[in-house]
Amino acid sequence: MKFAAKIVIVSDSAVAGARADVAGPLIRKRLVEADFDVVDVVIVGDGVASVERVLRELVQGFSGLVVTSGGTGFSPRDLTPEATLRIIEREAPGLSEVMRQVNPLGRLSRARAGIVGHCIIVNCPGSPNGAIECLESILDVLPHAIELLRGADAPHPPETGGSTMTSS
Repeated sequence: MKFAAKIVIVSDSAVAGARADVAGPLIRKRLVEADFDVVDVVIVGDGVASVERVLRELVQGFSGLVVTSGGTGFSPRDLTPEATLRIIEREAPGLSEVMRQVNPLGRLSRARAGIVGHCIIVNCPGSPNGAIECLESILDVLPHAIELLRGADAPHPPETGGSTMTSS
């Protein structure tokens, strides 16, 4: 089954045309390889208000995955996690924890992951390599998570045993 995905590139310099977005095409390629249908790619400037506005628009009536790239570090304008926290209804800390573990620099990430309606939002770094590493670390569980959000009676992956009907 194909799942829908949307990508948000958070970068003042990409919005201004001062640099090309490199992470977005790589994220799109990897999602398509994982059988996601990328239905939207948006580039937005850094900051809480701008990212919050775009995320609210993208999750409206949407079921699937929203991947942000950029704004997760320590720079004063890196505010994607703050905007994400304004949108999500429930955090999914396991996703962001695993993403931080893929690279020693992950310890500098403030990325968040969470649920809003039938969507999962994950914050990836703006670095193209970092974004792909982080996405790759969680890609295997995202289809199952989206099925669960949709209320599907999806069995847990075989290696964990059980099904949603028998789990707590």
